[in-house]
Amino acid sequence: MVGRILNSRYELEQLIGTGGMADVYRARDNLLGRTVAVKILHPQFAKDPVFIERFRQEAQAAANLNQSNIVNVFDWGIEDSTYYIVMEYVQGRDLKSIIVQGGPLMPERAVEIAMAICLALDAASARGIVHRDIKPQNIIVTGDGQIKVMDFGIARTAGGSAMTQTGTIMGTAQYISPEQAQGRVADPRSDLYSLGVVLYEMLTG
Repeated sequence: MVGRILNSRYELEQLIGTGGMADVYRARDNLLGRTVAVKILHPQFAKDPVFIERFRQEAQAAANLNQSNIVNVFDWGIEDSTYYIVMEYVQGRDLKSIIVQGGPLMPERAVEIAMAICLALDAASARGIVHRDIKPQNIIVTGDGQIKVMDFGIARTAGGSAMTQTGTIMGTAQYISPEQAQGRVADPRSDLYSLGVVLYEMLTG
């Protein structure tokens, strides 16, 4: 995929992350002359019409989230069966690597990070959006210490239809709330449960 240009605009430069649903590339926005991150949906999900519709809806919803602790979504689209989301490119380290390499955080810093995540979740909740996958890997700490919540890729609107079939478990096992583990509907309290697990990990390593 490196070297490919999407929509005659976004030139993929380097693979910088991969997950269960998508790969993320650093890219060049040749129209605006800036560096962006492009998330590309894995092909198996691009064949599921229900998933594609959820992908479209959530990309649009995430694009309306304007809060300093949330990674901005600029654009989304499809080209030759490739579905993608264009996001703010954030330079930093994810919280998981910081904990693994440095051990437990000082309580004051853990509280600062948790409060920043709360602000992001509050902004999302105000828009009716539940993240559903809050975990250290989705929290970026920039070089100047700013906190950014990323990856609303499996987010859903509160009360919205399931992304895939009813009962599908979405999220990361170590962090999901009991209702998510049971395949039930998640709401803003589910994100707070996951944040509690993240806070515990920050304090204990």
